[in-house]
Amino acid sequence: MRRLFGSVRARATLGATLVVAVALVAAGAAVLVSLRSNLIGEAGTQAERSARAVASELAAGTPYDKLSGLDGDDGPVQVLAEHRRLVAASEDLQRISGTDTGRVKPQPAAKPSGDDDDDDAEDVGEALEAGEISGETVFSNGSATIDGEAQDYRFAAVEVETHDRGRLTVYAGSPLSAEHGAVRTALTVMLIGFPLLLGVVAGVTWLVTRRALRPVEGIRREMAAITRSEDLARRVPEPDTHDEIARLASTTNETLAALETSVERQRRFVADASHELRSPIASLRTQLEVAAAHPELLDLDGAVEDTVRLQRLAADLLLLARLDAGERRGDTKVDLAGLAREAAEGRPGVTVDAEPVEVSGSRGQLGRVLANLLDNAERHARSAVTLSVRRAGDRAVAGVADDGDGVPEGDRERIFERFVRLDDARSRDDGGAGLGLAIARDVAVRHGGTLTAGRGPAGGALFELRLPLA
Repeated sequence: MRRLFGSVRARATLGATLVVAVALVAAGAAVLVSLRSNLIGEAGTQAERSARAVASELAAGTPYDKLSGLDGDDGPVQVLAEHRRLVAASEDLQRISGTDTGRVKPQPAAKPSGDDDDDDAEDVGEALEAGEISGETVFSNGSATIDGEAQDYRFAAVEVETHDRGRLTVYAGSPLSAEHGAVRTALTVMLIGFPLLLGVVAGVTWLVTRRALRPVEGIRREMAAITRSEDLARRVPEPDTHDEIARLASTTNETLAALETSVERQRRFVADASHELRSPIASLRTQLEVAAAHPELLDLDGAVEDTVRLQRLAADLLLLARLDAGERRGDTKVDLAGLAREAAEGRPGVTVDAEPVEVSGSRGQLGRVLANLLDNAERHARSAVTLSVRRAGDRAVAGVADDGDGVPEGDRERIFERFVRLDDARSRDDGGAGLGLAIARDVAVRHGGTLTAGRGPAGGALFELRLPLA
């Protein structure tokens, strides 16, 4: 059963069919009840009309044997006197039920001591004047046999006060055969039509759902093929329907593009890291091998410098790995002005102009950003570096400017990519590994801020870090 309804198409078809089935059953029951009620009401109206016609004749003094309603053509009629005594009945009436008496033959005026227990009851009704017909009608259901034909009837009882015969009660019946026939016909139509309609609903839902989900199956097949081939350059088909499935395909392609970019970035990162690590390791190995053979030729300062550079590069790579893994930035309040003074401490030629301002984040990561910006500025400045901290609206702005040659406008975004160094900074002595600015921007973005490069007041580079205020 679980495998049978394991698809969205099967569950949608089952759900739609069940909903329609419940709606059809409820609507069918309401129709049958309404139809039966209306037909019974019509039969009651007809019976009341017949009863009042006989009551009018009785009020006018018409003898029992002259009553026009006793021919049995419109239905059974009974006229009861006081004590439920039958004084007149339809011709050929053989059996009756549902009225106050089951007798079919008129009784004499003297009350017999028979076995009819109903005759012991006293009639109680509304007060009427002689010749007046009661405005109230009592309805009941029963059956009658007339001339050998038995049917169900709707009976109406009307009281009339006569001048010489006292109070009489007229029972007139209208056949319910039309009601029974109509209800049976409607029920038969429903029993035949409902299954056919449910079959049509199920079939249409199945076809429509299959057509609607066909693009989803195409997306699934293409994703399975991409997974098998590991070719992230492939894309799933996008249907030209402008609906949820089309948006799903578009989002899937955007995800694939982002995944391809991330994987390519990771591959490039690994390749660049390997390249950057090769140089200091090779240099350090060479110096150690030379020192092993000729201790007097050991370049101790160079070995220490290569070791320090290797340590810094490893630290940068580790920080980037933590940032890519989604390391939490923290929500500690940080005094950006105090952090700027700490970063500039011990750096000759760096001027600090900072006003108190607080931001939220990781003190260590933000300190690393300022240190990287100052390292970059010192590397390219001629003589002076300025570090400023100020408030600009709802942002804190930290700017690092130098009096060097600046950054060409076409390279102001490229320098924030990992392992990117401009041509004049590619030497081992003049430039770093090309990770400082990349790390700074990553940290800025993860803190909800921005880091941009521009032209400083002295003509050199100006790096502005903008962060939300705490």
